[in-house]
Amino acid sequence: MKIIKILPKSFESNSYILTADGKTAVVIDPSPDILAALEERNLTCKYVLLTHGHFDHVGGCAALQNKGAQIWCSEEEAPLIFSREYLGIFGGVSVPHFEVSHTVKHGDKFDLCGINFQAISTAGHTNGSMCFVADDKIFTGDTLFFRSVGRCDLPTGDFAELTKSLKKLSSLVRDYKIFCGHGADTTLYAERKYNPYLREN
Repeated sequence: MKIIKILPKSFESNSYILTADGKTAVVIDPSPDILAALEERNLTCKYVLLTHGHFDHVGGCAALQNKGAQIWCSEEEAPLIFSREYLGIFGGVSVPHFEVSHTVKHGDKFDLCGINFQAISTAGHTNGSMCFVADDKIFTGDTLFFRSVGRCDLPTGDFAELTKSLKKLSSLVRDYKIFCGHGADTTLYAERKYNPYLREN
């Protein structure tokens, strides 16, 4: 599996392109410029996985869906993406409309484009936040960052739930490479050791 990290541009959030065959791809949290990044690499996005539905993580969904991609997210998050509360964040940002194709729940395992995934529900940043595990990698969205965690003061955020989610991640037995929704990559081992939010849990 090859992972291509698309660095922040318009919305200051990381996007990830995953491909096993060099032809088809799964995109996690697509930015508005993701289609150009795929075309530059001659990749076709078949599936999109959303860690949560905030505007800075879904801006490229409509363009990818128009090209035939399916949009997947947690069943709790799906009805929130175009809610008044979410669209009103940061003064109301216009997000091109798309439809959620499929919803997943905690513990679900699935194969997309030859890549095995497992969904981990990690409520806290939002009610329907979800992390996705692929091999020894975890895509954490805005749940866990390098030495920090996502904010909980936006609609459906809840620090008590985030604390439970961090315990869930911290309890995973093996070490994992962590790909965050914002900022630098890290590892679960390093976050257990240095992140004050995980050390307290």
